[in-house]
Amino acid sequence: HSGQTRRQYTQRTIFPRMETALSTASYTTSRSTTRRLAARVAFMGVSEPARAMLADCFRQFRIETVAVQEDFTHRVLNEKVDGCVIRLGPEAHSIMETARTSPANNRIILYGLGGSAHDAMQYSKFGVNAIFVEPLERSATLKLVRATHSLVLHEFRRYVRVPVATEVGVTTSDGRRFTSTSQDISSGGISLRGENVAPGTGVEISFALLTLPRIWVRGTVTWNNKEDIEIGVKFDPQDERRMKIKEWIDAYLGSS
Repeated sequence: HSGQTRRQYTQRTIFPRMETALSTASYTTSRSTTRRLAARVAFMGVSEPARAMLADCFRQFRIETVAVQEDFTHRVLNEKVDGCVIRLGPEAHSIMETARTSPANNRIILYGLGGSAHDAMQYSKFGVNAIFVEPLERSATLKLVRATHSLVLHEFRRYVRVPVATEVGVTTSDGRRFTSTSQDISSGGISLRGENVAPGTGVEISFALLTLPRIWVRGTVTWNNKEDIEIGVKFDPQDERRMKIKEWIDAYLGSS
């Protein structure tokens, strides 16, 4: 990962009965505007003013948003959307589980809303792609949408890093052990948040991703951001275990 790719992840069937509920002038669309939109993201449990800000940020990347008021777990089994913003809370677990086991939406891009990155770890087995931390700040919200919109739009060839928030165990070459949160992953490396480690330090990391059982792989820290407590790890090209990660990414993106 290069410094230019560092991102902070803490901050087409239409649902026939969905209530768009997006009626304010700032994000009401005409028919001509709707035709230009390339994807659709559902909101579950998202109220104002967060809904207005999120809708506006997604729209800048040709992504329409709709508010689902009820019966989402039933609809998600059969009705296709490209992404979903789900308020983290008691109902989030069952919604995410339903989405990930749905033939129509098992590759849906999942966004969590609310809580902290640490709180979101209880949902890590569902492969939550990113977390909007409240209170929402426009710059951070727009940055996160920009970092993930290519997946929502299915622009896989141009997007080689998969945003995903999951728990990662780290052991450094000097015996230090800690747990971090992943931000994005590619076949060549991973970015993490939670601890600072000096560039050049050897590490072994372990994590699980949806259908990928827990895997261990060696790597080297190539950059760190002390202010945001972020590091980038490049996988050891001699460690054949990294091929499991490449296979998972290829399957996740639907490539051959």
